[in-house]
Amino acid sequence: MKLLFSAALALLTQLSFAQAGLSGAWQLMPVGSEPQTVRIIEDGYFMQTVFNQQGKEFVSTLGGRITASGGNLTEVIEFNTADKENIGSTNTCTYKLQNNQLTVSCAGKTTTWQRLDEGKAPLAGTWRITARENNGKMDPMRPGPRKTLKILSGTRFQWAAINTETKEFFGTGGGTYKFENGQYTETITFFSRDNTRVGMSLSFNGKVDGKQWHHSGKSSKGDPISEIWSRIE
Repeated sequence: MKLLFSAALALLTQLSFAQAGLSGAWQLMPVGSEPQTVRIIEDGYFMQTVFNQQGKEFVSTLGGRITASGGNLTEVIEFNTADKENIGSTNTCTYKLQNNQLTVSCAGKTTTWQRLDEGKAPLAGTWRITARENNGKMDPMRPGPRKTLKILSGTRFQWAAINTETKEFFGTGGGTYKFENGQYTETITFFSRDNTRVGMSLSFNGKVDGKQWHHSGKSSKGDPISEIWSRIE
């Protein structure tokens, strides 16, 4: 019964975002200015990052659970590099969507976002790494507060490694991606750990099997990787 309830809740969350039209990638206006602020919303989760792509500078990132209905928006923050004390807090906002522009008002502050894409792609969603190959064997990773998530819209991606219990943040990176004919290619536009990786393009073999994404190739350091990512519930 609990599994059925969780599946129904996940489906309702996805439907609410589809109906609200908020899924996909957004950029804080004015678009084209530096630093940039990009937000991705998928599967009831969001990640938002401030970065200067031209200067290869990572500024800050935050993310967490998000729900939207009837012009109201609620965020529960799971990580925030600019304000660790903000982790675990809830933001209650209002929003208005018109002509691919999203206006959000929170705590007396109003921001306007321009749509970058609608989040319509085979990989669009929020994924959690659940297995990684080690010595030729795929080792499962236990669910827990320490997790690595990857969120993808139609054209944008971001990953973040966090611990929601200790409020630790281990790193993030993101940019643009393409997924064609079983080949997944991402181009890095920000990386918190090493800004020399900005501008690099990495290609991987990719296959979506139901709610699992099989991902293999070489990391930005050149190390071989083979992973399984699962859609979050």
